Amino acid sequence: MRQTIGSMNLPLVLHALEFATEKHRGQVRKDADATPYIQHPIALASLLWEVGVHDAEVLAAAILHDTIEDTPTTHTELEEKFGRAVADLVAEVTDDKREPKAVRKQKQIDHAAHLSTGARLVKLADKICNLRDVANSPPADWPIERRREYFEWARAVVERIPEKHPKLAALFDDAYAAKP
Repeated sequence: MRQTIGSMNLPLVLHALEFATEKHRGQVRKDADATPYIQHPIALASLLWEVGVHDAEVLAAAILHDTIEDTPTTHTELEEKFGRAVADLVAEVTDDKREPKAVRKQKQIDHAAHLSTGARLVKLADKICNLRDVANSPPADWPIERRREYFEWARAVVERIPEKHPKLAALFDDAYAAKP
């Protein structure tokens, strides 16, 4: 029997949290404090929840958004565990790490205009959380110029996203205003 809270499938979200925690075990963010990586996907899902996004598949995808990119997880594995919709959302926001960084960054800009509604939400939440992190607790080896370049690149990605969620768009603007 599928358990829900209201119309939300909470077990799906909790399973995604458990899965992502295991997959990101031992990974840390680039900040000086080496924050456990799992805090980043949790921040995305929390942000989405706070602005009224209560779709379990979108929240699960937010939690899982870096598993294909940063762990040995495959699309097939996500599809088997979370369903095709979640796996496809994660795939939409995943970079191919085999490509050079400059190519990946340009592809994010180019692809932003073609994201599905759910992927737009995850992408925007990711950019907001990343800008907040770069502003408040930047990677130790990132000089001010690199931080500024990151902000400009994130803005270029977000500008290409059509039909932005109004609250997320406002939060992005607030985060961008903290540009170093």
